[in-house]
Amino acid sequence: MDFREYQEQAQETYQVTSKTGNGITIPLMGLVGEAGELLSEYKKYLRDGEAHKLFKERVAEELGDLLWYIANVSSKFELNLEQIAEGNLKKCRDRWGWKNLVQTGVYIFDNNFPEHERLPRQFEVEITEISENTSVKMKAFINGKQIGNDLTDNSYSSDGYRFHDIFHLSYAAVLGWSPVIRSNLKLKRKSDSGIDEVEDGGRAIAIEEGISALVFSYTKDHQFLEAVSTLDYQLLKTIKNMTSHLEVSQCSLGDWEKAILSGYEVWRQVEKNRGGKVVVDLDERSIIYQFN
Repeated sequence: MDFREYQEQAQETYQVTSKTGNGITIPLMGLVGEAGELLSEYKKYLRDGEAHKLFKERVAEELGDLLWYIANVSSKFELNLEQIAEGNLKKCRDRWGWKNLVQTGVYIFDNNFPEHERLPRQFEVEITEISENTSVKMKAFINGKQIGNDLTDNSYSSDGYRFHDIFHLSYAAVLGWSPVIRSNLKLKRKSDSGIDEVEDGGRAIAIEEGISALVFSYTKDHQFLEAVSTLDYQLLKTIKNMTSHLEVSQCSLGDWEKAILSGYEVWRQVEKNRGGKVVVDLDERSIIYQFN
């Protein structure tokens, strides 16, 4: 039996009476009630252990009742239970399934472009901090040549945002994507005017900077992700929506989570030591901190 058939048959067994109002109240209350019954059976199991011989049978019965109410609520809202199930699996794969983009054939987005338009597959970035008048600035160098501009926190208080290029480096490393780093390294894909305008242009750069600021605001309330292994789903979903029209949309929520967590692991060390060496490896999808 598939979900479509089950939903149809479940609807046939729904008993409508004059007390059910618009027909949705009882199924919704039933969901809550059956969830409570399921929890009650588990409570008995915790209390009685193996002496609760009918535990699995009762759990199966309560899950069946929950499924009936779910099917009924779906019908009341004119939703297809099979499509709901498929959508949920897709959501779970996107959220928890970090893709190995090398194995899935999506290597790096500039793989088919001339070498002078590709992000370097491995490189090291030297991060230094300088004090100038009353301002503290960050400088980044590759092979002794500065990339990007001097950065400050742009804040009334010192919060380490001057080191936020680490986040862009992490996006490049893990996702194979960073319009900001591509711009800093002068690697825009000018051989394709459409890619140059949309993927490497000012709007894409602004979106990436916006993601960096958004995540930083979130991490301030979460100890800058120290000892944190998972991120809030809505945060990741917002990022996914912000980049839905860009090539990086091929990356999953799990990919974004890995990129953000990896970046903050390095950022915390750079911020603590006021600089250091950052090793970026697009082949390994990794970013690593090395203290000078």
